[in-house]
Amino acid sequence: MDNTQPRMRWWGWGEDGNDGPVKPGAKKMLTKTCGWPRGVNRPPVDLEAVSLPEVVLPESSRARFEQLLGAEFVRGDHATRVSHAAGRSVPDLIRLRSGEVPFAPDVVLYPSSDAEVDELLAICQQDRIAVVPFGGGTSVVAGLDAFRRDFSSCVCISLARLDEILDLDEESLTVTAQAGVFGPDLEKKLQAVGFTLGHYPQSFEFSTVGGWVATRSAGQQSTGYGRVDENVFGLRCSTPSGPVELRTSPASAAGPNPRQMFVGSEGTLGIITQATLRIKRLPEEALPDAWFFPDFHSGAVALRELEQNGLRPDIARLSDVNETAFGLAQLGSDTQRRGLLTYLRARKVTTPCLLVLRYDGHKADVRARRAAGRTIARKHKGVSIGGSPETMWEKHRFSTPYLRDQLLTGGVVVETMETSAPWSTIEELHDTIKSDIEEAMADRGTPAFVLCHVSHLYTAGCSLYYTVFAQQQEGREMEQWKALKTAASNAIVAGGGTITHHHSAGADHAPWLPKEHGELWMRMLRAAKGEVDPVGIMNPGKLMNGPRTL
Repeated sequence: MDNTQPRMRWWGWGEDGNDGPVKPGAKKMLTKTCGWPRGVNRPPVDLEAVSLPEVVLPESSRARFEQLLGAEFVRGDHATRVSHAAGRSVPDLIRLRSGEVPFAPDVVLYPSSDAEVDELLAICQQDRIAVVPFGGGTSVVAGLDAFRRDFSSCVCISLARLDEILDLDEESLTVTAQAGVFGPDLEKKLQAVGFTLGHYPQSFEFSTVGGWVATRSAGQQSTGYGRVDENVFGLRCSTPSGPVELRTSPASAAGPNPRQMFVGSEGTLGIITQATLRIKRLPEEALPDAWFFPDFHSGAVALRELEQNGLRPDIARLSDVNETAFGLAQLGSDTQRRGLLTYLRARKVTTPCLLVLRYDGHKADVRARRAAGRTIARKHKGVSIGGSPETMWEKHRFSTPYLRDQLLTGGVVVETMETSAPWSTIEELHDTIKSDIEEAMADRGTPAFVLCHVSHLYTAGCSLYYTVFAQQQEGREMEQWKALKTAASNAIVAGGGTITHHHSAGADHAPWLPKEHGELWMRMLRAAKGEVDPVGIMNPGKLMNGPRTL
């Protein structure tokens, strides 16, 4: 594969050949809950039909880029501009699929070293050119949209050629990798010598080390292996004012942690070019487990006890009633589903909520943790169903985003959002977010089907991850999306949740950051940006200086 080309198709998620048909059970449930429209077929336009803004990059600037990188690595052809114009948020997909893309870089630049990134940023600052960093292109919060704001020109700097693993320190259990290393490539090389990062976001197949660090990413195994922000021990960041190199250190009391200023900075302070991450040895054993609970409350209480008692399952995913029902609708045959539901009803589980777990580590340890976890699950009326549901979920865990593309073609919009909150408020917040989304969509005449699951555990609380289905309002998709996003975000912040647990802020969540952190912190953040990016060229419109231009 040419490593200068994005791994994902230009109009949607992932690669061709992985979509598959929407299962009949899913289609039946979506027809019932949100009015799946019959006979709708809205495929994406042809690539050549996509409309882009005119290129306004000065020839003198392009000449400087070509002199530094070589003409081959300064690309402004139509396909390259389209494939780097946006991430994969719902508005991004609607624009790409319709062929109306109002934001696009003038050219895409492909540096091959830290020094070249440094020099590119120096040129862009001198020539007042906006810069959007690009890793895998998986942002779902408008983190990559090529906004220009106060600049006439905009370039995208791809990290595709910074794809080397620089060091593996087996004694210290750290790996140093360049920002453009993709998740599967890193894991393959680590596992070949007995190690793992254990970082598996849903975007794993198409996201990069630099993207994870820049967005404060969390993966599906982060309860056990830790979020990226917990595992960054050192990094290097190119800024318009010069490089920042933060040495690898397990801990320090030398003032506030400077690494954490850049972790989650989303390209607004500079471009992270390499990071040193904590790794672990591959587990001797990984034991799956799965349970049905009679309601969301029982499952949530069981998870809280699991985490606070130190049992810490490496994977823990509790689906609410709607998400469990949606999953069961797609499971096997009608006979199998009826048999399972009859089995559960006999055990007084009539509104089941599915919990899947996995315990990693040394054999004796994982077996002891699973046994203790089973005692807690039974105490809270859980019904054991063995480990096969977790194994099945794990087998298909990266395929869900493809469903969104299929449903958009069929006239159904799918949005996701996530938060985290303390255990003491999580159930009320869960209900409020769901009801506010349903009300907002009902006001627009499009009933919503809202699913939720818990996917990350902490001693103080947990995450909530929502998936929303609604019939697409053709011609008014952006208004529909904005109503949905606003209702959910307002409910999250008003209820004490974070506006984002792991998707990051981008432009979509930026309007809610002052409500979460306060205006003084936002001014502090902008002051830091003023030091490293005095002209303001880095990723305009994101994080501290949103919101999205619709």
